[in-house]
Amino acid sequence: MLDIEIDKKSGFCFGVVKAINKAEEELAKGEVLYCLGDIVHNGQEVERLEKMGLITINHDEFALLRNVKVLFRAHGEPPSTYETAKKNNINLIDASCPVVLKLQSRIKSTYESNKQEDSQIVIYGHHGHAEVNGLVGQTEGNAIVIEDETELDKVDFSKKIRLFSQTTKSLSGFNNLVETVSKLSHNKENFEYSDTICRQVANRIPNITTFAQQKDIIVFVSGSKSSNGKVLFDHAKSINPNSYLVTNANEVLALNLDLSKKIGICGATSTPLWLMEEVQSKLIEISKMND
Repeated sequence: MLDIEIDKKSGFCFGVVKAINKAEEELAKGEVLYCLGDIVHNGQEVERLEKMGLITINHDEFALLRNVKVLFRAHGEPPSTYETAKKNNINLIDASCPVVLKLQSRIKSTYESNKQEDSQIVIYGHHGHAEVNGLVGQTEGNAIVIEDETELDKVDFSKKIRLFSQTTKSLSGFNNLVETVSKLSHNKENFEYSDTICRQVANRIPNITTFAQQKDIIVFVSGSKSSNGKVLFDHAKSINPNSYLVTNANEVLALNLDLSKKIGICGATSTPLWLMEEVQSKLIEISKMND
């Protein structure tokens, strides 16, 4: 008997759900709608919405548009993007995640209030990530971005340090960074940090831990561009070595899984439920072919 379960706590976070719902609402009106960057880091979901009429553009293309409607995805944008939109009379559909907007506001406020002091805004995040670009933009481009402790040579520990984090980074990684920076700071009073990691994302780690322990095999479904997907898959594999990463249902064919085992299907915060269901259906199909 097949035992293939989809993790009920996997899939889109509320910020992504909000962005996709807004896109679908606008597209249902039959109007032209552009999206600045992939609406979600999942190629299959992007393709689904593009078939509905969504046009994905980059920032260079955005700067050339006039008098059109553009959706900002959940990752958020720097102030300069809003300025371009205003200048070019672009009608914005802002689907920026509320958690990201709150973080942007905190970073901007901290930067403005510490401008006259010899201090540094440090952001724990992925270089070039859309959310991180939006956060750095709140500091007029002056924030220092570090992906891990190997980049701490960018920080001057004799100065004041204000540490923030990209909302989707690892909570344990952030806590380790806080401990290291605290030890290296010349004056402990000059170091302040804010745990700005989204708990809806952070809580996926303990959930994935439990789910991976309960299964013989884990099939993790995620887009190749998803930083959150990489973190969660790496964690799943550390708990259950029999974990496999796929981007679509057809990729499970090459895995040659033992379908008599208990199989769990889970995904990133950017993985749609329908894609995990397709993977489940493909595994059932393979099982029937082998009967």
